[in-house]
Amino acid sequence: MALYRDTGVVLRVQKLGEADRIITLLTRRHGKVRAVGKGVRRMSSRFGARLEPFGHVDVQFYTGRTLDVITQVQTMDAFGAGLVPDYQRYTAGCAVLEAADRLSAEEGEPVLRLYLLVVGALRALADGVRDPMLVMDAFLLRAMTQAGWAPALAECARCGRPGPHRAFNVPAGGTVCETCRPPGSVSPAPETLTLLAALLHGDWPAAEAADQRSRREGSGLVAAHLQWHLERSLRSLPLVDRRGGEPDGVTSASAPA
Repeated sequence: MALYRDTGVVLRVQKLGEADRIITLLTRRHGKVRAVGKGVRRMSSRFGARLEPFGHVDVQFYTGRTLDVITQVQTMDAFGAGLVPDYQRYTAGCAVLEAADRLSAEEGEPVLRLYLLVVGALRALADGVRDPMLVMDAFLLRAMTQAGWAPALAECARCGRPGPHRAFNVPAGGTVCETCRPPGSVSPAPETLTLLAALLHGDWPAAEAADQRSRREGSGLVAAHLQWHLERSLRSLPLVDRRGGEPDGVTSASAPA
């Protein structure tokens, strides 16, 4: 029996038979892994509660014929405890997990950068310090960059002419100059493009200074850019509460009754 150990984030779970589940994890060294958690749906399961979405766990597997099998689990971070009570943070977290699942299509292919981005995003959402919409959009932008899909923000996506440029075209790859501007391009506010650049590069003081209009417009551009490259939208994005949030020390967002 070949055993191996890794740390990972639980992305999703599926029922298997009467008591088992297929657990999909994004791991540090082995990329995406789909493994069977035997008996985890039973009340008597030793580690069923640890194998829920948002769990950051240390896992031992043994290699099976088709799916590996989970034999040991230790919780490293229970991010779900800080997300589930808050609808806005929970739905933003769901979008992070779904995007990570879609962007790591090949099982067993290491994607360390994406794994670190997921852990960082979930930790930021669970800590409740930053606006969850900013955290989600920053994750999506950086994850698309890791996948090779970064939108052009400082230059024309077609000719490379230095910006800033006022037009944005998703099929073209980001901002475009007046010469290259295709039909159907939009003209976001300059503040929106400044926000996206700040999120992409981790300039949180600049990102948090953006007004709600820029945040909403920026979220729309990020979602459209991701949908274009994935060729379909994330199912969780329409559920995200985009009314804008403040850090918990200012105004606490609450889940709907």
